Amino acid sequence: MADDDKYPALDDSMVERIQTIPDEDAEQRARALRAGLADYELDDTDLDVLDGGEWDPNALTYAPALPVLAIVGRPNVGKSQMVNRILGRREAVVEDKPGVTRDRVSYKAEWGGRRFTLVDTGGWEPGAIGIDRSVALQAEIAVDLADAVLFVVDVNVGATATDEAVVRMLRASHKPVILVANKSDDARKDLEAAALWSLGLGEPFPASALHGRNVADLLDLVMTKLPAVSTVAKEEIGGPRRVAILGRPNVGKSSLLNKAAGEERVVVNELAGTTRDPVDEQVEIAGRVWTFVDTAGIRKRVHLQQGADFYASLRTSAALEKAEVAVVVIDVTEQISTQDLRIIDLVLESGRALVLAFNKWDLLDDDRRRYLEREIEQDLDHVSWAPRVNISARTGRHLEKLVPALELALDSWDTRIPTGKFNALLAELVAEHPHPLRSGKQPRILFGTQAANRPPTFVLFTTGFLDPQYRRFITRRLREIFGFEGTPITVNMRVREKRKRP
Repeated sequence: MADDDKYPALDDSMVERIQTIPDEDAEQRARALRAGLADYELDDTDLDVLDGGEWDPNALTYAPALPVLAIVGRPNVGKSQMVNRILGRREAVVEDKPGVTRDRVSYKAEWGGRRFTLVDTGGWEPGAIGIDRSVALQAEIAVDLADAVLFVVDVNVGATATDEAVVRMLRASHKPVILVANKSDDARKDLEAAALWSLGLGEPFPASALHGRNVADLLDLVMTKLPAVSTVAKEEIGGPRRVAILGRPNVGKSSLLNKAAGEERVVVNELAGTTRDPVDEQVEIAGRVWTFVDTAGIRKRVHLQQGADFYASLRTSAALEKAEVAVVVIDVTEQISTQDLRIIDLVLESGRALVLAFNKWDLLDDDRRRYLEREIEQDLDHVSWAPRVNISARTGRHLEKLVPALELALDSWDTRIPTGKFNALLAELVAEHPHPLRSGKQPRILFGTQAANRPPTFVLFTTGFLDPQYRRFITRRLREIFGFEGTPITVNMRVREKRKRP
């Protein structure tokens, strides 16, 4: 890199000098430097940065598990549309064709002051094979893990043989079931809903997920069926760190989640793009509990996607924003692609911690290994600080190595450097290699502070603009001295002029 050529390598004695500075001396120097800022023009945002408080991580909190409501039915009856209506926002992927939803997807919902977990499922069909059978199995698991079930039927079609098969499955579960006659857009449709009495589940409840008709009354009825505390869900843990699993389609993201969860939590199929909704699951690896979020594969050009794939990509980006660390899964049997690099850049832009998981390692031969090492050196040099784990999601090989990698990345993401130590480092850097002259003037660093963590964000108060390569030099020294493995670092500047004397 050009920066490495221009700026000298790290002197080990610098690490020792900075790390052994007494905290009292370092803070005294920082206070003196900050006092010198009084001579410069500072605005309110500057003062907010300077007065920012220390971050204190919250301890794990435990709460009773929320009751669970599952929504089931055959394909294309409006289940995901009902989910969006209940949530009051477009969360589940909806498209006017069957089979869009494939996994069971959980959402937090609230009605009448009561919170509950809402589970969307794929269409259930008897005798399904291949991926459709996997989808149906996920719906059956959702029923087993629910406190109550909304069985959605299309009133325009009426009761079908598939609906009758769903009824038999629901009766075997012995769960409270509310029969919803969806697409009842007016009173005339309410009369047609009466024909659904033939299913033997009691009075059908006419409603329209599309228009919101009778949905409020439906939720009032649901609240009478749901217990205050779930009788089937595990105790809900408020503190597990959230891990987004990202990657291009068909690299093994869902297989990784299933192996970590110890069950067929999401649909896995050779068909690329099987996952469309982000799927949350609490998993335990090597004694540590995590919330894993499986996401849809991010394709090459999001703006060229249509329908469900387009919205699935948007939801993948939203899932990343809610996560703390991203595991980017890379298929080692294929060349590192532009897609892989774009996904990594997406993580960096979001400011999330990063772990690289090289999947299908058990299929790697010696020839491919040599090419892979060269690709990593050339294409992934800009994230050389990210922990790397070689795994096989299919067999579970080395899955436990994800835990120390995730912990390292999150610890770095949470790290806050004392202001005194940071300014001591800046002083050493300037003495070691001053900023080059710009138009005959040399910008000075007046004071530095870490304005935030998650990710670590540093602000430099300067007398002039610092070259980008000098800021990268500062970032490199921060990593070499304080670690920051697994997290992006942001270094911002605030150029301030000296206060004019009255």
